Amino acid sequence: IKLRNHRREQKWHDKQYKKAHLGTALKANPFGGASHAKGIVLEQQPNSAIRKCVRVQLIKNGKKERPRS
Repeated sequence: IKLRNHRREQKWHDKQYKKAHLGTALKANPFGGASHAKGIVLEQQPNSAIRKCVRVQLIKNGKKERPRS
């Protein structure tokens, strides 16, 4: 039992384990763990070659985001 408890405590010092099990990475991610999300275009370049770079407000949580294209 002592070895099991010690291993359980030591797991939290592992960076990947902590990131996967705390749940804060999902909260910080504007997409909330989803691969795609719908949004409303707020600003866009008028007539530029960079047409993909627009500011978007996500529908699911209202966060404003500039997607990485």
